[in-house]
Amino acid sequence: MGHRIASRICVFVAIAALSACTSIQNKAGQRLADSLTAGILEQDDPALARDGIPAWLLLVDGLIQGDPRNPGMLLAGARLYGAYAGGFVEDGTRGGRLAARSLDYARRAACIELPDLCATLDGAFEPFAARVAAVGGRHVAVLHGLASAWAAQIQTHADDWNAIAGIPKVQALFERVVALDDAYAGGEPYMYLGVLASLRPASLGGKPEEGRAAFEKALALSGGRNQMVRVLYAQYYARLVFDQPLHDRLLDAALAADPHAPGLTLINVIAQQRARALRESGKDYF
Repeated sequence: MGHRIASRICVFVAIAALSACTSIQNKAGQRLADSLTAGILEQDDPALARDGIPAWLLLVDGLIQGDPRNPGMLLAGARLYGAYAGGFVEDGTRGGRLAARSLDYARRAACIELPDLCATLDGAFEPFAARVAAVGGRHVAVLHGLASAWAAQIQTHADDWNAIAGIPKVQALFERVVALDDAYAGGEPYMYLGVLASLRPASLGGKPEEGRAAFEKALALSGGRNQMVRVLYAQYYARLVFDQPLHDRLLDAALAADPHAPGLTLINVIAQQRARALRESGKDYF
């Protein structure tokens, strides 16, 4: 009897030790993924980021394979893949494939943390919206990560009506994020809401003035440091309503700004590249 009890204790201790080691590895992997993401976002040389990110993506893939049920790791992978697909990949087919990986990671994170919401992702809008409305504040990062990845996937499949049909769900996710935390991610959810509201003119069901209000909110919450807000504001709202003075003022402000800002440097440098192109093409647009 004593021998059997001792054996069970030894087995228990071994399992506990293994679990502790796994926990340490999980935390170390999460810290590494977070550090990689932060390092990329602080990079002010887009060419270096473009050449280096693929290696980091492979590393994050490996970390996820070693810890496939770590929502934080999955969200880090989703963000990295989405940033690379949206910022550096011009080939539509390849961009779509990378955006799909981003969305897959985000969905997996959502399904781990929010299984009830997961069950409605591919179904009708009403049950989905009801589940989104029931999500609490501790899951705001998952909602935002899922919404961002989903938006990127729709952008890379703009000619696919099945993808476009997901826009109301993406909007519901972002609206829940700001309802839970109005200032989340420095106003980034409002930037997405501004784009979504400005995709169509009012005559075709769009809500451009709601889009303008969302862009202004995003600018205020970022303290004017996120230049992508100004660029998308000009591209989607100002061009939609043919407001050239606003268009040029936004782009000139983005170009004049210091791109270096915590967590936004790479985004700002890319935004300034796009601002130059929009400023030039605006001469023919208006």
